[in-house]
Amino acid sequence: MSDLAQQTAGPVPAAAPPRGGRAAFEPWTVGGLVLALALLAPVAAVLWIALFPQENIWPHLAETVLWRYVSTTLLLMLGVGIVTAIIGTGTAWLVTMCRFPGRRLFEWALLLPLAMPAYIIAFVYTDILEYAGPVQGALRDLFGWASPRDYWFPEIRSLGGAIAMMGLVLYPYVYMLARAAFLEQSVCVLEASRVLGRGPWGAFGTVALPLARPAIAVGVTLALMETLNDFGTVDFFAVRTLTAGIYDVWFGMGNAGGAAQIASVMLVAVVALIAIERLARRGRRFHHTSARYRALPGHVLAGVRGWAAATACALPLGLGFVLPAAALAGDAIRHAGGSWTPEFARLVWHSLGLAAGAALIAVAAAAFLAYALMLHGNPLLRGAARLASLGYAVPGAVLGIGVLIPFAAFDNGLDAFLRANFGISTGLLLSGSLAAVMGAYVVRFFAVSFGALEASLGKIAPSVDMAARTLGETPRGTLLRIHLPLMRGSLLAAAALVFVDCMKELPATLILRPFNFETLATHVYQFASSEQFAAASPAALAIVAAGLIPVVLLSRTIALARPGHAPPKTG
Repeated sequence: MSDLAQQTAGPVPAAAPPRGGRAAFEPWTVGGLVLALALLAPVAAVLWIALFPQENIWPHLAETVLWRYVSTTLLLMLGVGIVTAIIGTGTAWLVTMCRFPGRRLFEWALLLPLAMPAYIIAFVYTDILEYAGPVQGALRDLFGWASPRDYWFPEIRSLGGAIAMMGLVLYPYVYMLARAAFLEQSVCVLEASRVLGRGPWGAFGTVALPLARPAIAVGVTLALMETLNDFGTVDFFAVRTLTAGIYDVWFGMGNAGGAAQIASVMLVAVVALIAIERLARRGRRFHHTSARYRALPGHVLAGVRGWAAATACALPLGLGFVLPAAALAGDAIRHAGGSWTPEFARLVWHSLGLAAGAALIAVAAAAFLAYALMLHGNPLLRGAARLASLGYAVPGAVLGIGVLIPFAAFDNGLDAFLRANFGISTGLLLSGSLAAVMGAYVVRFFAVSFGALEASLGKIAPSVDMAARTLGETPRGTLLRIHLPLMRGSLLAAAALVFVDCMKELPATLILRPFNFETLATHVYQFASSEQFAAASPAALAIVAAGLIPVVLLSRTIALARPGHAPPKTG
Protein backbone atom coordinates (compact mmCIF):
# COMPACT_ATOMS: atom_id res chain seq x y z
CA MET A 1 0.00 0.00 0.00
CA SER A 2 2.83 2.41 0.78
CA ASP A 3 4.48 1.70 -2.60
CA LEU A 4 1.30 2.60 -4.40
CA ALA A 5 0.92 5.76 -2.37
CA GLN A 6 4.52 6.86 -2.89
CA GLN A 7 4.06 6.78 -6.65
CA THR A 8 1.62 9.67 -6.36
CA ALA A 9 4.37 12.02 -5.13
CA GLY A 10 5.31 14.82 -7.49
CA PRO A 11 4.67 18.50 -8.03
CA VAL A 12 2.09 19.70 -5.55
CA PRO A 13 -0.94 21.27 -7.20
CA ALA A 14 -2.35 24.54 -5.99
CA ALA A 15 -5.49 22.75 -4.94
CA ALA A 16 -6.66 19.16 -4.82
CA PRO A 17 -9.02 17.96 -7.51
CA PRO A 18 -12.62 17.50 -6.42
CA ARG A 19 -13.09 14.35 -4.44
CA GLY A 20 -14.81 11.61 -6.37
CA GLY A 21 -14.05 13.19 -9.73
CA ARG A 22 -13.23 11.13 -12.79
CA ALA A 23 -9.46 10.71 -13.06
CA ALA A 24 -7.17 8.77 -15.32
CA PHE A 25 -5.95 5.44 -14.02
CA GLU A 26 -3.32 6.22 -11.41
CA PRO A 27 -1.82 4.16 -8.56
CA TRP A 28 -4.66 4.65 -6.07
CA THR A 29 -7.29 3.68 -8.64
CA VAL A 30 -5.28 0.73 -9.95
CA GLY A 31 -4.57 -0.45 -6.41
CA GLY A 32 -8.25 -0.19 -5.49
CA LEU A 33 -9.27 -2.21 -8.56
CA VAL A 34 -6.67 -4.89 -7.83
CA LEU A 35 -7.84 -5.11 -4.22
CA ALA A 36 -11.50 -5.34 -5.23
CA LEU A 37 -10.76 -8.06 -7.78
CA ALA A 38 -8.79 -10.03 -5.17
CA LEU A 39 -11.79 -9.89 -2.84
CA LEU A 40 -14.07 -11.05 -5.67
CA ALA A 41 -11.80 -13.92 -6.73
CA PRO A 42 -13.23 -16.54 -4.30
CA VAL A 43 -16.79 -15.99 -5.54
CA ALA A 44 -15.63 -16.12 -9.17
CA ALA A 45 -13.76 -19.36 -8.42
CA VAL A 46 -16.91 -20.98 -7.02
CA LEU A 47 -18.89 -20.06 -10.14
CA TRP A 48 -16.09 -21.30 -12.42
CA ILE A 49 -15.75 -24.74 -10.85
CA ALA A 50 -19.54 -25.07 -10.66
CA LEU A 51 -19.82 -24.44 -14.41
CA PHE A 52 -16.81 -26.60 -15.33
CA PRO A 53 -16.50 -29.41 -12.74
CA GLN A 54 -14.15 -32.35 -13.21
CA GLU A 55 -17.03 -34.73 -12.51
CA ASN A 56 -20.50 -33.35 -13.14
CA ILE A 57 -22.87 -34.83 -10.55
CA TRP A 58 -25.46 -32.07 -10.95
CA PRO A 59 -28.06 -34.39 -12.56
CA HIS A 60 -27.63 -36.83 -9.67
CA LEU A 61 -27.98 -34.05 -7.09
CA ALA A 62 -31.08 -32.67 -8.82
CA GLU A 63 -32.72 -36.11 -8.84
CA THR A 64 -31.91 -37.00 -5.23
CA VAL A 65 -31.08 -34.47 -2.50
CA LEU A 66 -30.97 -30.98 -4.04
CA TRP A 67 -34.66 -30.16 -3.71
CA ARG A 68 -34.67 -31.44 -0.15
CA TYR A 69 -31.81 -29.07 0.64
CA VAL A 70 -33.58 -26.19 -1.10
CA SER A 71 -36.99 -26.76 0.50
CA THR A 72 -35.54 -27.17 3.98
CA THR A 73 -33.46 -24.02 3.57
CA LEU A 74 -36.49 -22.03 2.40
CA LEU A 75 -38.61 -23.24 5.32
CA LEU A 76 -35.81 -22.39 7.75
CA MET A 77 -35.44 -18.90 6.29
CA LEU A 78 -39.20 -18.32 6.33
CA GLY A 79 -39.46 -19.33 9.98
CA VAL A 80 -36.44 -17.29 11.09
CA GLY A 81 -37.66 -14.28 9.10
CA ILE A 82 -41.08 -14.34 10.80
CA VAL A 83 -39.63 -14.83 14.30
CA THR A 84 -37.00 -12.11 13.98
CA ALA A 85 -39.43 -9.62 12.41
CA ILE A 86 -42.02 -10.07 15.17
CA ILE A 87 -39.61 -10.03 18.12
CA GLY A 88 -37.31 -7.35 16.77
CA THR A 89 -39.99 -4.91 15.63
CA GLY A 90 -42.26 -5.41 18.64
CA THR A 91 -39.56 -4.95 21.26
CA ALA A 92 -38.08 -1.96 19.38
CA TRP A 93 -41.46 -0.18 19.40
CA LEU A 94 -42.04 -0.92 23.09
CA VAL A 95 -38.70 0.40 24.37
CA THR A 96 -38.82 3.44 22.05
CA MET A 97 -42.39 4.66 22.37
CA CYS A 98 -43.63 3.24 25.68
CA ARG A 99 -42.73 3.67 29.32
CA PHE A 100 -42.87 0.58 31.53
CA PRO A 101 -40.81 -1.08 34.28
CA GLY A 102 -37.27 -1.93 33.17
CA ARG A 103 -37.44 -0.06 29.85
CA ARG A 104 -34.02 1.60 30.23
CA LEU A 105 -32.44 -1.77 30.95
CA PHE A 106 -34.10 -3.41 27.96
CA GLU A 107 -33.00 -0.61 25.61
CA TRP A 108 -29.45 -1.96 25.54
CA ALA A 109 -29.90 -5.45 27.00
CA LEU A 110 -32.08 -6.62 24.09
CA LEU A 111 -28.94 -6.48 21.94
CA LEU A 112 -27.09 -9.00 24.13
CA PRO A 113 -28.26 -12.14 22.24
CA LEU A 114 -26.24 -10.84 19.29
CA ALA A 115 -23.15 -11.95 21.25
CA MET A 116 -24.44 -15.54 21.43
CA PRO A 117 -23.60 -17.61 18.31
CA ALA A 118 -26.51 -19.73 17.11
CA TYR A 119 -24.56 -22.99 17.36
CA ILE A 120 -23.69 -22.32 21.00
CA ILE A 121 -27.28 -21.63 22.05
CA ALA A 122 -28.30 -24.76 20.16
CA PHE A 123 -25.81 -26.84 22.13
CA VAL A 124 -26.97 -25.29 25.43
CA TYR A 125 -30.68 -25.89 24.86
CA THR A 126 -30.09 -29.41 23.61
CA ASP A 127 -28.27 -30.15 26.86
CA ILE A 128 -31.16 -28.65 28.83
CA LEU A 129 -34.16 -30.00 26.90
CA GLU A 130 -33.08 -33.44 25.69
CA TYR A 131 -34.47 -36.62 27.27
CA ALA A 132 -31.62 -36.91 29.79
CA GLY A 133 -31.64 -33.18 30.51
CA PRO A 134 -32.89 -31.44 33.65
CA VAL A 135 -36.25 -30.28 32.23
CA GLN A 136 -37.55 -33.66 31.12
CA GLY A 137 -35.98 -35.30 34.15
CA ALA A 138 -37.88 -32.94 36.47
CA LEU A 139 -41.14 -33.60 34.59
CA ARG A 140 -40.71 -37.38 34.93
CA ASP A 141 -40.01 -37.05 38.64
CA LEU A 142 -42.96 -34.71 39.13
CA PHE A 143 -45.58 -36.74 37.25
CA GLY A 144 -44.16 -40.22 37.66
CA TRP A 145 -43.55 -40.83 33.97
CA ALA A 146 -41.27 -43.76 33.24
CA SER A 147 -40.48 -43.50 29.50
CA PRO A 148 -40.99 -41.22 26.47
CA ARG A 149 -44.14 -43.22 25.60
CA ASP A 150 -45.83 -41.81 28.70
CA TYR A 151 -45.69 -38.18 27.60
CA TRP A 152 -45.04 -35.86 24.66
CA PHE A 153 -42.25 -33.29 24.60
CA PRO A 154 -41.21 -31.14 21.62
CA GLU A 155 -38.11 -32.39 19.81
CA ILE A 156 -35.38 -29.77 20.06
CA ARG A 157 -33.32 -31.38 17.28
CA SER A 158 -35.69 -30.48 14.48
CA LEU A 159 -36.44 -27.78 11.93
CA GLY A 160 -38.66 -26.02 14.47
CA GLY A 161 -35.88 -26.15 17.04
CA ALA A 162 -33.41 -24.65 14.57
CA ILE A 163 -35.86 -21.83 13.77
CA ALA A 164 -36.30 -21.08 17.48
CA MET A 165 -32.57 -21.11 18.21
CA MET A 166 -31.67 -18.82 15.31
CA GLY A 167 -34.61 -16.52 15.91
CA LEU A 168 -33.56 -15.96 19.52
CA VAL A 169 -30.05 -14.82 18.60
CA LEU A 170 -30.73 -13.09 15.26
CA TYR A 171 -33.68 -10.85 16.19
CA PRO A 172 -31.24 -8.09 17.38
CA TYR A 173 -30.48 -7.36 13.71
CA VAL A 174 -34.11 -6.30 13.28
CA TYR A 175 -34.34 -4.73 16.72
CA MET A 176 -31.36 -2.39 16.33
CA LEU A 177 -32.39 -1.15 12.86
CA ALA A 178 -36.08 -0.85 13.73
CA ARG A 179 -35.29 1.05 16.93
CA ALA A 180 -32.98 3.42 15.06
CA ALA A 181 -35.76 4.01 12.52
CA PHE A 182 -38.32 4.70 15.26
CA LEU A 183 -35.92 7.09 17.00
CA GLU A 184 -35.48 9.05 13.77
CA GLN A 185 -39.20 9.55 13.17
CA SER A 186 -40.68 13.03 13.48
CA VAL A 187 -43.09 13.75 16.30
CA CYS A 188 -45.27 15.79 13.90
CA VAL A 189 -46.11 12.73 11.82
CA LEU A 190 -47.08 10.74 14.90
CA GLU A 191 -49.10 13.64 16.29
CA ALA A 192 -50.99 13.97 13.02
CA SER A 193 -52.08 10.34 13.27
CA ARG A 194 -53.30 10.94 16.83
CA VAL A 195 -55.29 14.01 15.73
CA LEU A 196 -56.94 11.84 13.08
CA GLY A 197 -58.14 9.45 15.77
CA ARG A 198 -55.41 6.83 15.89
CA GLY A 199 -54.39 5.44 19.25
CA PRO A 200 -50.81 4.40 20.10
CA TRP A 201 -51.17 1.00 18.44
CA GLY A 202 -53.07 2.47 15.49
CA ALA A 203 -50.28 5.00 14.94
CA PHE A 204 -47.81 2.15 15.11
CA GLY A 205 -49.58 0.09 12.46
CA THR A 206 -50.50 2.86 10.02
CA VAL A 207 -47.65 5.38 10.37
CA ALA A 208 -44.57 4.27 12.34
CA LEU A 209 -44.37 0.74 10.90
CA PRO A 210 -44.60 1.80 7.22
CA LEU A 211 -41.96 4.49 7.80
CA ALA A 212 -39.66 1.92 9.43
CA ARG A 213 -40.30 -0.73 6.79
CA PRO A 214 -37.00 -0.26 4.89
CA ALA A 215 -34.97 -0.63 8.09
CA ILE A 216 -36.97 -3.70 9.16
CA ALA A 217 -36.50 -5.26 5.72
CA VAL A 218 -32.75 -4.75 5.90
CA GLY A 219 -32.65 -6.24 9.42
CA VAL A 220 -34.58 -9.33 8.32
CA THR A 221 -32.32 -9.66 5.28
CA LEU A 222 -29.21 -9.60 7.51
CA ALA A 223 -30.76 -12.23 9.78
CA LEU A 224 -31.54 -14.45 6.79
CA MET A 225 -27.99 -14.12 5.48
CA GLU A 226 -26.73 -15.32 8.85
CA THR A 227 -29.24 -18.15 8.66
CA LEU A 228 -27.79 -19.23 5.32
CA ASN A 229 -24.29 -19.08 6.79
CA ASP A 230 -25.06 -21.28 9.79
CA PHE A 231 -23.63 -24.77 9.86
CA GLY A 232 -23.17 -25.71 13.51
CA THR A 233 -26.86 -25.49 14.41
CA VAL A 234 -28.27 -27.26 11.35
CA ASP A 235 -25.64 -29.99 11.50
CA PHE A 236 -26.20 -30.60 15.22
CA PHE A 237 -29.98 -30.66 14.72
CA ALA A 238 -29.72 -32.86 11.58
CA VAL A 239 -31.50 -30.23 9.46
CA ARG A 240 -30.27 -30.76 5.90
CA THR A 241 -29.90 -27.26 4.45
CA LEU A 242 -27.79 -26.12 1.49
CA THR A 243 -24.88 -25.38 3.85
CA ALA A 244 -25.02 -28.91 5.25
CA GLY A 245 -25.26 -30.20 1.68
CA ILE A 246 -21.93 -28.59 0.79
CA TYR A 247 -20.23 -30.58 3.55
CA ASP A 248 -22.06 -33.78 2.62
CA VAL A 249 -21.02 -33.58 -1.04
CA TRP A 250 -17.49 -32.34 -0.49
CA PHE A 251 -16.37 -34.45 2.46
CA GLY A 252 -18.84 -37.33 2.14
CA MET A 253 -18.62 -37.82 -1.64
CA GLY A 254 -15.22 -36.19 -2.21
CA ASN A 255 -16.59 -34.02 -5.01
CA ALA A 256 -15.55 -30.36 -4.87
CA GLY A 257 -17.38 -29.59 -8.13
CA GLY A 258 -20.69 -30.79 -6.72
CA ALA A 259 -20.10 -28.77 -3.56
CA ALA A 260 -19.42 -25.70 -5.70
CA GLN A 261 -22.64 -26.30 -7.62
CA ILE A 262 -24.63 -26.35 -4.38
CA ALA A 263 -22.71 -23.25 -3.31
CA SER A 264 -23.78 -21.54 -6.53
CA VAL A 265 -27.40 -22.23 -5.59
CA MET A 266 -26.73 -20.45 -2.31
CA LEU A 267 -25.23 -17.51 -4.18
CA VAL A 268 -28.38 -17.31 -6.32
CA ALA A 269 -30.47 -17.40 -3.13
CA VAL A 270 -28.48 -14.52 -1.61
CA VAL A 271 -28.77 -12.40 -4.76
CA ALA A 272 -32.50 -13.15 -4.96
CA LEU A 273 -32.93 -12.21 -1.31
CA ILE A 274 -31.30 -8.82 -1.84
CA ALA A 275 -33.19 -8.24 -5.09
CA ILE A 276 -36.57 -9.07 -3.52
CA GLU A 277 -35.94 -6.67 -0.64
CA ARG A 278 -35.08 -3.85 -3.05
CA LEU A 279 -37.89 -4.59 -5.52
CA ALA A 280 -40.38 -4.51 -2.66
CA ARG A 281 -39.44 -0.86 -2.10
CA ARG A 282 -39.23 0.14 -5.76
CA GLY A 283 -41.44 3.09 -6.60
CA ARG A 284 -42.12 3.86 -2.94
CA ARG A 285 -40.71 6.71 -0.87
CA PHE A 286 -40.15 6.46 2.86
CA HIS A 287 -39.35 9.92 4.21
CA HIS A 288 -40.58 12.36 6.83
CA THR A 289 -42.72 15.38 6.06
CA SER A 290 -41.23 17.53 8.82
CA ALA A 291 -37.83 18.36 10.20
CA ARG A 292 -39.24 19.03 13.64
CA TYR A 293 -37.68 16.73 16.21
CA ARG A 294 -38.14 16.73 19.92
CA ALA A 295 -38.53 14.18 22.68
CA LEU A 296 -40.69 11.27 21.55
CA PRO A 297 -44.02 10.90 23.35
CA GLY A 298 -43.81 8.20 25.98
CA HIS A 299 -46.99 6.16 26.27
CA VAL A 300 -47.12 5.17 29.93
CA LEU A 301 -48.09 1.53 30.39
CA ALA A 302 -49.20 1.09 33.98
CA GLY A 303 -50.28 -1.94 35.92
CA VAL A 304 -50.86 -5.15 34.02
CA ARG A 305 -50.04 -3.57 30.64
CA GLY A 306 -46.69 -2.34 31.93
CA TRP A 307 -45.69 -5.72 33.30
CA ALA A 308 -46.93 -7.40 30.11
CA ALA A 309 -44.62 -5.13 28.08
CA ALA A 310 -41.73 -5.90 30.44
CA THR A 311 -42.42 -9.63 30.08
CA ALA A 312 -42.52 -9.33 26.27
CA CYS A 313 -39.03 -7.81 26.36
CA ALA A 314 -37.70 -10.10 29.08
CA LEU A 315 -38.61 -13.36 27.32
CA PRO A 316 -36.37 -13.02 24.24
CA LEU A 317 -33.60 -11.55 26.38
CA GLY A 318 -33.82 -14.32 28.95
CA LEU A 319 -34.13 -17.15 26.45
CA GLY A 320 -31.62 -15.72 23.99
CA PHE A 321 -28.88 -14.66 26.41
CA VAL A 322 -29.43 -14.82 30.16
CA LEU A 323 -30.35 -18.52 30.46
CA PRO A 324 -27.70 -19.80 27.99
CA ALA A 325 -25.01 -17.56 29.50
CA ALA A 326 -25.90 -18.75 33.02
CA ALA A 327 -25.74 -22.39 31.88
CA LEU A 328 -22.36 -21.80 30.25
CA ALA A 329 -21.02 -20.07 33.35
CA GLY A 330 -22.24 -22.90 35.58
CA ASP A 331 -20.63 -25.58 33.41
CA ALA A 332 -17.43 -23.54 33.12
CA ILE A 333 -17.17 -23.26 36.91
CA ARG A 334 -17.84 -26.97 37.41
CA HIS A 335 -15.22 -27.96 34.82
CA ALA A 336 -12.73 -25.21 35.63
CA GLY A 337 -10.16 -27.61 37.05
CA GLY A 338 -9.97 -29.77 33.94
CA SER A 339 -10.58 -27.12 31.29
CA TRP A 340 -8.10 -24.34 32.03
CA THR A 341 -5.13 -26.17 30.59
CA PRO A 342 -2.23 -25.26 28.25
CA GLU A 343 -4.32 -26.70 25.41
CA PHE A 344 -7.12 -24.24 26.20
CA ALA A 345 -4.59 -21.41 26.24
CA ARG A 346 -3.48 -22.46 22.77
CA LEU A 347 -7.09 -22.38 21.57
CA VAL A 348 -7.45 -18.85 22.90
CA TRP A 349 -4.25 -17.70 21.22
CA HIS A 350 -5.21 -19.36 17.94
CA SER A 351 -8.58 -17.60 17.91
CA LEU A 352 -7.21 -14.26 19.06
CA GLY A 353 -4.36 -14.34 16.55
CA LEU A 354 -6.56 -15.24 13.58
CA ALA A 355 -9.27 -12.74 14.50
CA ALA A 356 -6.83 -9.92 15.22
CA GLY A 357 -4.85 -10.55 12.03
CA ALA A 358 -7.98 -10.67 9.88
CA ALA A 359 -9.33 -7.51 11.55
CA LEU A 360 -6.12 -5.59 10.84
CA ILE A 361 -6.00 -6.71 7.21
CA ALA A 362 -9.70 -6.01 6.64
CA VAL A 363 -9.50 -2.53 8.17
CA ALA A 364 -6.32 -1.67 6.24
CA ALA A 365 -7.86 -2.89 2.97
CA ALA A 366 -11.09 -1.02 3.68
CA ALA A 367 -9.23 2.21 4.48
CA PHE A 368 -7.21 1.93 1.26
CA LEU A 369 -10.22 1.23 -0.96
CA ALA A 370 -12.45 3.82 0.71
CA TYR A 371 -9.73 6.48 0.35
CA ALA A 372 -9.07 5.53 -3.28
CA LEU A 373 -12.78 5.81 -3.94
CA MET A 374 -12.87 9.22 -2.27
CA LEU A 375 -9.91 10.47 -4.31
CA HIS A 376 -10.97 9.18 -7.72
CA GLY A 377 -14.41 7.62 -7.53
CA ASN A 378 -14.75 6.73 -11.21
CA PRO A 379 -17.69 4.43 -12.03
CA LEU A 380 -15.48 1.37 -12.58
CA LEU A 381 -13.82 1.64 -9.17
CA ARG A 382 -17.11 2.42 -7.47
CA GLY A 383 -18.76 -0.62 -9.02
CA ALA A 384 -15.83 -2.86 -8.11
CA ALA A 385 -15.94 -1.62 -4.51
CA ARG A 386 -19.66 -2.41 -4.27
CA LEU A 387 -19.13 -5.91 -5.64
CA ALA A 388 -16.23 -6.52 -3.25
CA SER A 389 -18.55 -5.60 -0.37
CA LEU A 390 -20.90 -8.45 -1.26
CA GLY A 391 -18.61 -10.91 0.52
CA TYR A 392 -20.60 -10.43 3.73
CA ALA A 393 -23.65 -11.79 1.94
CA VAL A 394 -21.77 -14.96 0.93
CA PRO A 395 -22.00 -17.85 3.43
CA GLY A 396 -18.76 -19.00 5.02
CA ALA A 397 -19.05 -22.47 3.48
CA VAL A 398 -19.17 -20.94 0.01
CA LEU A 399 -16.17 -18.73 0.75
CA GLY A 400 -14.33 -21.77 2.07
CA ILE A 401 -14.61 -23.41 -1.34
CA GLY A 402 -13.89 -20.16 -3.16
CA VAL A 403 -10.70 -19.41 -1.23
CA LEU A 404 -9.41 -22.96 -1.44
CA ILE A 405 -9.67 -23.20 -5.25
CA PRO A 406 -7.29 -20.34 -6.24
CA PHE A 407 -4.96 -21.05 -3.31
CA ALA A 408 -4.71 -24.74 -4.26
CA ALA A 409 -4.15 -23.83 -7.91
CA PHE A 410 -1.28 -21.53 -6.90
CA ASP A 411 0.26 -24.17 -4.62
CA ASN A 412 0.03 -26.91 -7.26
CA GLY A 413 1.40 -24.67 -10.01
CA LEU A 414 4.35 -23.47 -7.92
CA ASP A 415 5.12 -26.98 -6.71
CA ALA A 416 5.03 -28.39 -10.26
CA PHE A 417 7.29 -25.62 -11.56
CA LEU A 418 9.90 -26.04 -8.80
CA ARG A 419 9.83 -29.83 -9.11
CA ALA A 420 10.38 -29.67 -12.86
CA ASN A 421 13.16 -27.09 -12.75
CA PHE A 422 14.88 -27.42 -9.38
CA GLY A 423 13.73 -30.74 -7.92
CA ILE A 424 12.18 -28.95 -4.92
CA SER A 425 8.73 -29.61 -3.51
CA THR A 426 7.04 -26.69 -1.76
CA GLY A 427 3.98 -28.54 -0.53
CA LEU A 428 0.88 -26.58 0.46
CA LEU A 429 2.06 -23.05 1.17
CA LEU A 430 -1.34 -21.30 1.11
CA SER A 431 -4.20 -23.80 0.90
CA GLY A 432 -2.87 -25.84 3.80
CA SER A 433 -2.03 -22.90 6.05
CA LEU A 434 -3.64 -20.18 8.11
CA ALA A 435 -3.44 -17.86 5.10
CA ALA A 436 -6.52 -19.57 3.65
CA VAL A 437 -8.51 -19.15 6.88
CA MET A 438 -7.51 -15.52 7.22
CA GLY A 439 -8.26 -14.89 3.56
CA ALA A 440 -11.81 -16.20 3.97
CA TYR A 441 -12.29 -14.03 7.08
CA VAL A 442 -11.12 -10.90 5.25
CA VAL A 443 -13.33 -11.54 2.21
CA ARG A 444 -16.41 -12.28 4.30
CA PHE A 445 -16.11 -9.40 6.76
CA PHE A 446 -14.51 -6.77 4.54
CA ALA A 447 -17.93 -5.14 4.03
CA VAL A 448 -18.26 -4.53 7.79
CA SER A 449 -15.11 -2.42 7.92
CA PHE A 450 -15.58 -0.82 4.49
CA GLY A 451 -19.05 0.47 5.31
CA ALA A 452 -17.90 2.04 8.57
CA LEU A 453 -14.80 3.68 7.10
CA GLU A 454 -16.49 4.90 3.92
CA ALA A 455 -19.14 6.62 6.04
CA SER A 456 -16.46 8.11 8.31
CA LEU A 457 -14.44 9.44 5.36
CA GLY A 458 -17.58 10.94 3.88
CA LYS A 459 -18.01 13.13 6.97
CA ILE A 460 -14.63 14.83 6.45
CA ALA A 461 -15.02 18.09 4.54
CA PRO A 462 -13.32 18.26 1.10
CA SER A 463 -11.64 21.50 2.23
CA VAL A 464 -9.44 19.41 4.55
CA ASP A 465 -7.93 17.61 1.55
CA MET A 466 -7.52 20.84 -0.36
CA ALA A 467 -5.71 22.50 2.53
CA ALA A 468 -3.41 19.50 3.00
CA ARG A 469 -2.50 19.34 -0.68
CA THR A 470 -1.93 23.11 -0.82
CA LEU A 471 0.51 22.74 2.09
CA GLY A 472 2.48 20.09 0.21
CA GLU A 473 1.01 16.83 1.52
CA THR A 474 0.73 13.83 -0.82
CA PRO A 475 -2.42 11.71 -0.80
CA ARG A 476 -0.54 9.14 1.26
CA GLY A 477 0.52 11.74 3.81
CA THR A 478 -2.98 13.17 3.95
CA LEU A 479 -4.41 9.73 4.71
CA LEU A 480 -1.80 8.85 7.35
CA ARG A 481 -1.46 12.20 9.13
CA ILE A 482 -4.93 13.70 8.81
CA HIS A 483 -7.69 11.25 7.89
CA LEU A 484 -6.69 8.23 9.98
CA PRO A 485 -6.39 10.26 13.23
CA LEU A 486 -9.80 11.82 12.52
CA MET A 487 -11.24 8.35 11.88
CA ARG A 488 -9.78 6.78 15.02
CA GLY A 489 -13.17 5.93 16.52
CA SER A 490 -14.52 4.38 13.32
CA LEU A 491 -11.30 2.41 12.84
CA LEU A 492 -11.55 0.93 16.33
CA ALA A 493 -15.26 0.17 15.93
CA ALA A 494 -14.72 -1.51 12.55
CA ALA A 495 -11.80 -3.56 13.88
CA ALA A 496 -13.82 -4.65 16.92
CA LEU A 497 -16.78 -5.76 14.79
CA VAL A 498 -14.59 -7.74 12.39
CA PHE A 499 -12.63 -9.25 15.30
CA VAL A 500 -15.74 -10.57 17.02
CA ASP A 501 -17.28 -11.88 13.79
CA CYS A 502 -14.07 -13.80 13.13
CA MET A 503 -14.10 -15.24 16.65
CA LYS A 504 -17.57 -16.70 15.99
CA GLU A 505 -17.04 -17.89 12.40
CA LEU A 506 -17.39 -21.68 12.14
CA PRO A 507 -18.12 -22.95 8.56
CA ALA A 508 -15.10 -21.39 6.83
CA THR A 509 -12.83 -22.34 9.73
CA LEU A 510 -13.91 -25.99 9.61
CA ILE A 511 -13.21 -26.20 5.88
CA LEU A 512 -9.91 -24.32 5.71
CA ARG A 513 -8.07 -24.82 9.01
CA PRO A 514 -4.77 -26.69 8.85
CA PHE A 515 -4.55 -30.22 10.14
CA ASN A 516 -4.57 -30.46 13.94
CA PHE A 517 -5.27 -26.73 14.30
CA GLU A 518 -8.23 -25.79 16.48
CA THR A 519 -9.91 -22.53 17.43
CA LEU A 520 -12.43 -21.87 20.18
CA ALA A 521 -15.28 -22.24 17.66
CA THR A 522 -14.09 -25.57 16.21
CA HIS A 523 -13.27 -26.84 19.72
CA VAL A 524 -16.81 -26.12 20.90
CA TYR A 525 -18.30 -27.72 17.78
CA GLN A 526 -16.26 -30.92 18.05
CA PHE A 527 -16.99 -31.46 21.74
CA ALA A 528 -20.69 -30.70 21.32
CA SER A 529 -20.90 -33.08 18.35
CA SER A 530 -19.49 -35.77 20.65
CA GLU A 531 -22.15 -34.98 23.28
CA GLN A 532 -19.49 -33.46 25.60
CA PHE A 533 -20.63 -29.88 25.52
CA ALA A 534 -20.03 -29.26 29.24
CA ALA A 535 -16.29 -29.81 28.69
CA ALA A 536 -16.30 -27.11 26.00
CA SER A 537 -18.27 -24.57 28.04
CA PRO A 538 -15.20 -22.40 28.93
CA ALA A 539 -14.42 -22.01 25.22
CA ALA A 540 -18.06 -21.21 24.44
CA LEU A 541 -18.15 -18.67 27.27
CA ALA A 542 -14.99 -17.01 25.91
CA ILE A 543 -16.64 -16.61 22.47
CA VAL A 544 -19.74 -15.06 24.05
CA ALA A 545 -17.63 -12.70 26.17
CA ALA A 546 -15.80 -11.51 23.04
CA GLY A 547 -19.14 -10.92 21.36
CA LEU A 548 -20.13 -8.36 24.00
CA ILE A 549 -17.68 -5.82 22.53
CA PRO A 550 -19.77 -4.85 19.48
CA VAL A 551 -22.96 -4.93 21.53
CA VAL A 552 -21.68 -2.04 23.64
CA LEU A 553 -20.67 -0.12 20.50
CA LEU A 554 -24.01 -0.75 18.80
CA SER A 555 -26.02 0.22 21.87
CA ARG A 556 -24.25 3.57 22.13
CA THR A 557 -24.59 4.24 18.41
CA ILE A 558 -28.34 3.55 18.42
CA ALA A 559 -28.88 5.70 21.51
CA LEU A 560 -27.40 8.67 19.63
CA ALA A 561 -29.36 8.00 16.44
CA ARG A 562 -32.15 10.52 17.00
CA PRO A 563 -31.58 13.84 15.20
CA GLY A 564 -30.93 16.66 17.61
CA HIS A 565 -29.80 14.28 20.32
CA ALA A 566 -26.91 15.71 22.27
CA PRO A 567 -24.49 13.19 23.73
CA PRO A 568 -24.11 13.32 27.48
CA LYS A 569 -21.43 15.67 28.73
CA THR A 570 -18.47 14.24 30.50
CA GLY A 571 -16.28 15.76 33.13
